[in-house]
Amino acid sequence: MPFQVLDFHKDIRNVLTTPEIRARFLQVDVGHTAQSHTHDLGHEIFLILQGQAEFTIEGHAEVLGPGQMCIALTDEMHQVRNVGDEPVIMYLSVTPHIQPTHTMWNEDGTKKAPRFVLNTGYDVEPDRETPTDELLDQQLAAAEAWLEAVEASTETQRAQIAAFRTAREAGDEEAALAARDEIWASLYPAFRRAFALADVWNSFTSRPVDTEYTGP
Repeated sequence: MPFQVLDFHKDIRNVLTTPEIRARFLQVDVGHTAQSHTHDLGHEIFLILQGQAEFTIEGHAEVLGPGQMCIALTDEMHQVRNVGDEPVIMYLSVTPHIQPTHTMWNEDGTKKAPRFVLNTGYDVEPDRETPTDELLDQQLAAAEAWLEAVEASTETQRAQIAAFRTAREAGDEEAALAARDEIWASLYPAFRRAFALADVWNSFTSRPVDTEYTGP
């Protein structure tokens, strides 16, 4: 099956938006300074493809050019400024992508109210077909499915962690690795359910700010 080939010269947009990751090409015009912010959950990676960009992360500033990369970790205040004479084009990714994705701050160091964004802000078409009550039901169902998976995984981990310890004390590497694999087999669906919950959450949080939605 053919895959999409993207070009940073023309595909200036979010190219992938899922709960696991948001990836995009971004252009910063000459002289522009982005608003400083943090991310409650996500690490953000920046790779410069064109131009000169000054990044300030937790108060430390560096100028990056093409081929250079920097990372703002969760809760690290960061800001970017175009300090060159041409538009900056960069690749950036944020993982995970769960609303509210950006945290803004008051001058006194307190957090501003959560800022939820219409999905079009991330180049995702908003759901204008599903009634709001159904979205709420989907949110609750996804949360309950995640909780069920977490509870099942926790029970498995109790048993398999004990089995791992017993096998390690006995020098039985094969049994220890088998216990580890059983733990992963229980964790995998729990992580998948968490991302499914995040997917529904992103759709639900977009609804209250969707001024074009006219349904119930």
